[in-house]
Amino acid sequence: MKKVLSVCAVLALALCCVFAQAVSEKSEEKTLTVYAYDTFCGDWGAAGAVIPAFEEATGIKVNLVDAGSSVEMINRVRIEGAKTECDVILGVSDDLASKAYDLLEPYKSSLVDTIRQDLIFDNEFRLTPYDWGTFAFCYDAKADIELPTSLMDLTKDQYKDKVVLIDPRTSSVGVGLLMWTYNVLGDGWVDWWKTMTENALTTSAKWSAAYGLFTEGEAPIVISYTTSPVYHVMWEDETRYQALTFDEGHEVTIEGVGIVKGTQHRAEAEAFIDFLLTGAQIELANANSMYPVNSAIELPAAYDYAPVPEKVFRNTDEEASALVKLWEEKIVK
Repeated sequence: MKKVLSVCAVLALALCCVFAQAVSEKSEEKTLTVYAYDTFCGDWGAAGAVIPAFEEATGIKVNLVDAGSSVEMINRVRIEGAKTECDVILGVSDDLASKAYDLLEPYKSSLVDTIRQDLIFDNEFRLTPYDWGTFAFCYDAKADIELPTSLMDLTKDQYKDKVVLIDPRTSSVGVGLLMWTYNVLGDGWVDWWKTMTENALTTSAKWSAAYGLFTEGEAPIVISYTTSPVYHVMWEDETRYQALTFDEGHEVTIEGVGIVKGTQHRAEAEAFIDFLLTGAQIELANANSMYPVNSAIELPAAYDYAPVPEKVFRNTDEEASALVKLWEEKIVK
């Protein structure tokens, strides 16, 4: 009987050791929770290429969370506060940066020298740029419309219900459009928005919803990027969707990534940002149809379909934030 008990004791001890080892191995597993905007997380977004590549290269498991638009993502982290599980937020544009700075810890990657210096918008590196683009109106070449040559052209009766806009309160693309109209039209931006609110088919809350209406044929013109045609050329071998450039100029946007204050996975978060600046640059550019921040990256031929405006505007995030508030006062009723 004693022998039986001894054997059982040995087996129990062995099982405990195995269990303890499994728990230890599990606790040592490196993880990272990333909140990203909906387009990045979507079926055709950059996440499908970037996240698996990062996991394979580093052994860090990523919990990717679709947090909606960039504005919704920032608001979610703020509401969750100290209880948030988010370690990294990805997809905060330069004109929304001031809304996120107080949520983030600085991190100056050793790879910042690979970034075009004119694209660095936060000298404290609470947000690190990883791609950039230029806002433009895109059109369907198969639609029977006369092409507009300026922002004011879009206010004409002939474009009634033919344009999809995006709300500056809920999307960085909407903010970009607002800043664009301000830079081109000065005080006339108010009249432009009042007229276009009536003239446009709709004002969508998100870029994905707006662009979906466009590709579904609901309207032949949508606010997007000069690089939007690249996606269709590269992945669909389709050239019907093209971008318009206006002599009056276009607004530049830069997307950034940052580490959330209080993260328990600081080393993993730093590794993620470093990866975005190295191994992920071409994948981000191709999937997002944006430009890499590293100018040494060789772009595929599809980018020949992205027109380059001769004149561009850049604004500070403080200017954008103030104008959005003014937009709410003057346009929203």
